Amino acid sequence: MYMLDTNICIYVLKNHSDKLRHKFKAIKNICISSVTYGELCFGIENGDISRREERWEQLDLFTQRLIIDPWDEDVARHYGFIRALLKKQGTPIGNNDLLIASHARSLNVVLVTNNIREFNRVPDLSLENWMSE
Repeated sequence: MYMLDTNICIYVLKNHSDKLRHKFKAIKNICISSVTYGELCFGIENGDISRREERWEQLDLFTQRLIIDPWDEDVARHYGFIRALLKKQGTPIGNNDLLIASHARSLNVVLVTNNIREFNRVPDLSLENWMSE
């Protein structure tokens, strides 16, 4: 199972590359965190009002083939552990990245991101970058 980070979702939605689009279509077991979904919703609401309806339709179509995983207590426990560890190490990551990493780690899925450097700080988190393949 693969969990897409927000940046990968945006690349897919914007048809960033044929290679990425084909990879996205070829893989069946893909999910996103409810945090990622929230970030995508924010992007629509915060963006150009004249394109808002079009972008909502695009997001709805995009998410039809995904599982939007909700946060639960297990994710929260991973979050607490990872945040405390990174704070002690002096290597924190962004708030939403921390939430998404915790979610992926709790589900034991591969997090697909173009931000490997940030997520590499999280122990026991499987990562792939479909942009560099």
